[in-house]
Amino acid sequence: MNSPQRPVALVTGSATGIGAACARFFARSGWDVGICALDAETAVLAEQVAVECRAYSARAIVLSLDVTQDESCQASAASTTAELGRIDALINCAGTTRFVPHADLDALPSSEFMRTYDVNLIGTFQMIRACRAALAASGRGAVVNLSSIAGTAGLGSSVAYAASKGAVSTLTLSLARALAPHIRVNAIAPGYVVGGLPGRVLGAESLEAVEKKYLETQALPRLLQVNEVAALAFFLAALAPGMTGEIVRMDNGLHLYA
Repeated sequence: MNSPQRPVALVTGSATGIGAACARFFARSGWDVGICALDAETAVLAEQVAVECRAYSARAIVLSLDVTQDESCQASAASTTAELGRIDALINCAGTTRFVPHADLDALPSSEFMRTYDVNLIGTFQMIRACRAALAASGRGAVVNLSSIAGTAGLGSSVAYAASKGAVSTLTLSLARALAPHIRVNAIAPGYVVGGLPGRVLGAESLEAVEKKYLETQALPRLLQVNEVAALAFFLAALAPGMTGEIVRMDNGLHLYA
């Protein structure tokens, strides 16, 4: 049986990128973890993350999750509580984007807006709703959402992406108020992150150009790493009992010039 004292984090989008880094960081810090995969391809990657987490003596389970489907969100929450005994933190890392020039309005149909919102915003809300009872019962329930500097500065891969992340930030504020005092809700707004979404949707040449641009436009000429974001997510979930309703920027000072 899982010890009731051992905290549990459910991490969406945890087969790759920031989500995988969060799962590993929580496991290394003494937490058990629920790792989520969208399909057969990402399930293979999620199993690899689970193996890494188990190397830290954590219990790690792999869950099938499509955040756009409420039934899937409910099932992942139920499976986590059934197999690991509780949910103390929900880390919402599932996200999607496509690169569309902001001025090319004709290249951004309503279907792309809806697809982006379904994953980035509605999926985040549905996961919080699905985990609400378990988080409240834990006595230390915390949610960390992945917003983006795109949502505060109107930057990023597309207008749809920037708008969806701005909405995630607003959702964070609304639910921090609505779910208090039993559940804290915060968000991280990163800038460009090596190993994040752009690295999975851009070719090598385009990715190099994006990284060069950020190195030239940030106050700090360096690139964020997924482990840095994971460390902040852990801090917000486990070490900051006085923080709720915060949108924490981590962008190497990009916002100073945005």
